[in-house]
Amino acid sequence: MFVPCGESAPDLAGFTLLMPAVSVGNVGQLAMDLIISTLNMSKIGYFYTDCLVPMVGNNPYATAEGNSTELSINAEVYSLPSRKLVALQLRSIFIKYKSKPFCEKLLSWVKSSSCARVIVLSSSHSYQRNDLQLRSTPFRYLLTPSMQKSVQNKIKSLNWQEMEKSQRIPEIDDSEFCIRIPGGGITKALYDESCSKEIQMAVLLKFVSEGDNVPDALGLVEYLNEWLQIIKPPNDDPTAATSRWKIPSSWRLLFGSGLPPALF
Repeated sequence: MFVPCGESAPDLAGFTLLMPAVSVGNVGQLAMDLIISTLNMSKIGYFYTDCLVPMVGNNPYATAEGNSTELSINAEVYSLPSRKLVALQLRSIFIKYKSKPFCEKLLSWVKSSSCARVIVLSSSHSYQRNDLQLRSTPFRYLLTPSMQKSVQNKIKSLNWQEMEKSQRIPEIDDSEFCIRIPGGGITKALYDESCSKEIQMAVLLKFVSEGDNVPDALGLVEYLNEWLQIIKPPNDDPTAATSRWKIPSSWRLLFGSGLPPALF
């Protein structure tokens, strides 16, 4: 599944894997763009898979004309060895009935690569929140049982709110309660599979609506940054960190090209 850029596969033992879920507003993918661009992570390989819709494009993180013509595809892997971080970026949707096989193959690669833990950045439909969720922060987290042992104290110190269980069928009063992430794409499947395989995984998500989701992505990376300290805000000012995230060059066309002057 994983194809390295070099002749041999990189050593990822002990690394933290950051990845998005293809979810509502593409918030996880936008957040991953910010992380890869800000940390100037190097591409180390890609996933050769039939689970995603094929796509190809220019280098989304181009910094000069010289590297703007490099090609990118639907699933690429980047790393920052100095911080023991590896990032998977997904750029297309799943082919029907292929999301579960992808989750299984991905987590098999995580185990074979000896990654220490996985952090999934995701989102969920804001209009499906319950009354309690409407009155509180839009951010939530989930930890697999094996992850709870190692980070529970740190998470508690951040005063984060865990994703609540809700009725499987909201309209039926006696419906059983379970974790539901509407609009979350593969988030729930990845979480359940990681629980069964005893993989250390954390899910960080935000309740959002479709539209201009750049602010949501910035909010999600700030949420992650509270925990991992990917970048440190100057003078301990949390609001200053937002401006330090490097916007990728590809975001210039996030909403398409400008309106042609001939229209007016």
